[in-house]
Amino acid sequence: MTEEILSSTDGKAARLRLNRPKALHALTTKMCAALTDSLMGWRDDLAVEAVLIDHADGRGFCAGGDIRMLAESGAKDGVEARDFFHTEYRLNHLLFTYAKPTIAFMDGITMGGGVGLALPCKYRVATENTRLAMPETGIGLFPDVGGGWYLSRLPGRTGQFLALTGARLDGAECKALGLATHYLPAEALDEAKVRIAEDPRHIAAVLDEFAVAPPEARIMGNRAAIDRCFASDEYEEILAALKAEGTDWAMKELEALATKSPQTCKVSLHLLAQGKHHSDFADEMRVEYRVGAHVVQRHDFLEGVRAVIVDKDNDPKWDPATPEGVSGRLIDQIFAPLPEDEEWTPLRL
Repeated sequence: MTEEILSSTDGKAARLRLNRPKALHALTTKMCAALTDSLMGWRDDLAVEAVLIDHADGRGFCAGGDIRMLAESGAKDGVEARDFFHTEYRLNHLLFTYAKPTIAFMDGITMGGGVGLALPCKYRVATENTRLAMPETGIGLFPDVGGGWYLSRLPGRTGQFLALTGARLDGAECKALGLATHYLPAEALDEAKVRIAEDPRHIAAVLDEFAVAPPEARIMGNRAAIDRCFASDEYEEILAALKAEGTDWAMKELEALATKSPQTCKVSLHLLAQGKHHSDFADEMRVEYRVGAHVVQRHDFLEGVRAVIVDKDNDPKWDPATPEGVSGRLIDQIFAPLPEDEEWTPLRL
């Protein structure tokens, strides 16, 4: 069987390569555990001065998580799905708190779980191939893996816009918003990795040397409209603002939102409103685990996966079907604490 995580050392750096190309390197519980084991093994290894994270063959960096497994588990007792979230979120937190420099090369599709791998890294490299998104509301899920933390800290209301619409960003847009620290041409990546492995003390200088000016970031042309229309934390007010805006752009976004789960759009807004006030990333992951444990067994996630991934009719029947039908009481239930022995906990370091 092909190893789905390629773990090695190269000079003074360690390498983690995602190697599940037929699934665009989407993460499984086993892959998350393997990544964690490697990172823990290198934590106190004086020969390893930095960790590089990328993908082997194929178009993706990482297309997300194993959605089919999550849905199949959610339709039963949810145990396997909760185990995946618990393992993945521990990996996300480990990367966020890792003492050694980490570098993520987002050369390709970077969605969901891939965002969770890349954004905790100190250095995040985008290229002309980068396509980053958190498209979870389209399948009745929410922008997890730290989305409540990262998206709530983006400029203006771009985080709320991305969380609700699932809009795809290219590499230039990632750099403009601060999601990427550097923009490199894909053809320069191999040489940059060699140079970093030779002397990890100068990662920033190496990346700066190979960096080029990105193209114009399209999202910046819509910043004022995004900040205006997505200003509220109330989903109904956002929809009303887009309708009042009345431009082609606003109508396109309104049309996109009409395909999303009203329940998880409201969950996403609540998550970001809370997330911007967290001072500890572990608190963010604890909340997201509660939400994930609840949402994965609810109708909208199972129906979203059926419509978008299984049957591919792209016609999910959301329940509640309208934003007005999603009560504050329902949101409170989704965010409710779990029994103490079922709560998420970080790794003991």
